[in-house]
Amino acid sequence: MDNILIGSSSPHIRSEETVKRIMLDVIIALTPAMIGSIYFFGFNAFKLILISVISSVVFEALIQKAFKKEVTVYDLSAVVTGILLAFNLPATAPWWLPVIGSAFAIIVVKQFFGGLGQNFMNPALAARAMLLSSWPTLMSAFVAPGAVDGQSSATPLSIMKYGASDAAASATVAEAGDALPALKEMFLGNIGGAIGETSALLLLIGAVYLLIRGVINWRIPFTYIGTTVIVLLLLGTEMEQIPYHIFAGGLILGAFYMATDYASSPVTPLGQIIFGIGAGLLTAIIRVKGGYPEGVSYSILLMNVATPLIERFTSPKVFGEVK
Repeated sequence: MDNILIGSSSPHIRSEETVKRIMLDVIIALTPAMIGSIYFFGFNAFKLILISVISSVVFEALIQKAFKKEVTVYDLSAVVTGILLAFNLPATAPWWLPVIGSAFAIIVVKQFFGGLGQNFMNPALAARAMLLSSWPTLMSAFVAPGAVDGQSSATPLSIMKYGASDAAASATVAEAGDALPALKEMFLGNIGGAIGETSALLLLIGAVYLLIRGVINWRIPFTYIGTTVIVLLLLGTEMEQIPYHIFAGGLILGAFYMATDYASSPVTPLGQIIFGIGAGLLTAIIRVKGGYPEGVSYSILLMNVATPLIERFTSPKVFGEVK
């Protein structure tokens, strides 16, 4: 019996990678931004991350037990979902917001569609979209670092879109420019916004780690960011505002950590490039022409839905196939 030959169809690929190892790499990559969020936004950020992660793990275990499936919380995928969901919340969010978001992400978006690898869209982004449509005021109550209990402040994207004053929706770009933070502060993360998306530096450190480890490749994030820049310029955005569009909002977080989700993005090289171009196009259009200053979440979700169609037209021909 020890010498039984097992026959299986090609291709035959051996890999030391496991789901747990990949998820651990993502957690390691997100750790600098987690530390930065706690440094900039204080205990509230730590509390939201902790609640979101615990809720995601608990909901995954409960729903898998209810479905009489193997409990797989040890693969760390629920932990990653919890961190990414928390990263999309403002520091002023009440404790129950990540709980509801985690329930929606894990139960509805992930487990109802078959579990890990079978979800058709990114669970954390889907939960963010649901929370934003249900509690827009709470989800938009961004504050500057060090002022968690203070008055809400405008994000750089909202300043560029609406002007320095929230009431001055018709303010010009020149008026808004005077209120924008320094690019150094933008890059470091000392600005208002969701707790995990403000520091471009810390997110890029993690992104480099993922690229070196081979967890992600360049196609989606680079084409996503590049297309966003090109379309913004074509739509009349001033050159000096382009760095603000790159560093502000969730563009870097979305491009490197969410658009690259294995389950909801294309696997073909050409498909990944098309996915990145589409997400960049939608993000730029929403930011400039839409009624909301940020477009990353909805852009990625729309491209998630388009992924099966993209793969249908970019899959390589089967060798020997006759039309």
